[in-house]
Amino acid sequence: MSFLEEIQKRRTFGIISHPDAGKTTLTEKLLLFGGAIQEAGAVKSNKVKKGATSDFMEIERQRGISVATSVLAFNYKEKKINILDTPGHKDFAEDTFRTLTAVDSVIVVIDVAKGVEEQTEKLVEVCRMRNIPMIVFINKLDREGKDAFDLLDEVEQKLGLKVTPLSFPIGMGYDFKGIYNIWEKKINIFSGDNKQTISEGVEFDDINNPKLDELVGEDAADTLREELELVYEVYPDFDKKAYDDGQLQPVFFGSALNNFGVKELLDCFIDIAPNPQPKMSDTRLVDSKENKLTGFVFKIHANMDPKHRDRLAFVKIVSGTFKRNTPYLHVRNNKKVKFSSPNAFFAEKKEIVEESFAGDIVGLHDTGNFKIGDTLTEGEKLNFKGIPSFSPEHFRYVNNADPLKAKQLYKGLDQLMDEGVAQLFTLDMNGRRIIGTVGALQYEVIQYRLEHEYNAKCTYENIAVHKACWVEPEDEKNEEFKEFKRVKQRYLAKDKQGQLVFLADSPFTIQMTQSKFPTVKLHFTSEFN
Repeated sequence: MSFLEEIQKRRTFGIISHPDAGKTTLTEKLLLFGGAIQEAGAVKSNKVKKGATSDFMEIERQRGISVATSVLAFNYKEKKINILDTPGHKDFAEDTFRTLTAVDSVIVVIDVAKGVEEQTEKLVEVCRMRNIPMIVFINKLDREGKDAFDLLDEVEQKLGLKVTPLSFPIGMGYDFKGIYNIWEKKINIFSGDNKQTISEGVEFDDINNPKLDELVGEDAADTLREELELVYEVYPDFDKKAYDDGQLQPVFFGSALNNFGVKELLDCFIDIAPNPQPKMSDTRLVDSKENKLTGFVFKIHANMDPKHRDRLAFVKIVSGTFKRNTPYLHVRNNKKVKFSSPNAFFAEKKEIVEESFAGDIVGLHDTGNFKIGDTLTEGEKLNFKGIPSFSPEHFRYVNNADPLKAKQLYKGLDQLMDEGVAQLFTLDMNGRRIIGTVGALQYEVIQYRLEHEYNAKCTYENIAVHKACWVEPEDEKNEEFKEFKRVKQRYLAKDKQGQLVFLADSPFTIQMTQSKFPTVKLHFTSEFN
């Protein structure tokens, strides 16, 4: 198969939503339809023996939530699909924001009862800023929830999207009879018997056909005809270009837990979703059809297999072909590196691949050379933009709870911080370490993983810090910068890359510092150099 055909085959997308809207269950069912797994695992508390494929970290199984983005690849109808299942919980939002730099399109999952929730709004805003094509999947139709038209209005108003339904429910909640697939002109009748099997649709070109009354009952059939008439009048026809440009969002209805409406979503998705897209670097726009390899690290995961203490850097290939055992330039280190066992993913199961193409996600074994945002090329010096570290919102001192395990603790902290789970600051004055995170739940995750993966224990201590500000002096030798360092020495620290950071205790302090030391710039993200 030619290089261009390989690229045309690929679809790389992320699934985003508020926690508990059914994102991970939808991922499971997409894998089930793709033939990648035989039986789907429900994401419930640890009472269930079989966990979800994409929640493979021990802590995820215990809590029933996703705390890290997982990557899954499978083939469906001659297309190669790469799914990135992201955490919905706001405390892990930074991982999700970074993941969105690596996808070409997105599926937004919305709970029929709760409608559009806060976290969904934030994530969709990021997608809209980047004009990422989105498909909306309204989930849990077998439960009592809001009216279909009310939900469509809410999606338009709260998320600022322009929608067009490509499937429509026949009844809702207890009256849920099935789905009319507008895209393929088919009807799927719902039977909630077996959640593991896949229901087939009935061809149905003409909804005025009396056979519809036999299938779903007269009342439901009449209601569906009226509602579809309204849909055709009110909503625009699907337009592929408007969808690609992020200007129009198709909507599907279904119940992921009951395998319902998922196949319609997947079939339409592989038809309309974009191939790998070009990406802007600091020097030029890189087209996915270029022959030379470029790619960037958007995530690092330590200990995917705790027995082997391995670290994997997840690389999104932007252009060209990635070949095993071929030297590539690590742009930041200006060094050639080659990889003997690049991996393709199926959650924590990995297989070695000989070559991967634009759009694929490759896992590279890493001994500490990579950090998030690093670029690999065939020699060209360029960096992909838009993968910063944000200033954390929570800060705590980290203390070693077991003096005999100091080495394990520091190694564990070092590796977990490389993942971008949190940020580590070391105070200049006394060398104490401070962990900064976007959400408070991260502290539990760090504590848990240190103990279970590195055999180290830590405790936390509160510290009054409002924001971490990266410091950029106009001139390091001038008197003003020296005075700034003298006055603020108690609050100065270094981040993991050795950059100087000012830990300000209030917005007022930041304001005063900026007016008193105008030549010393303060930044709230680390990506300013």
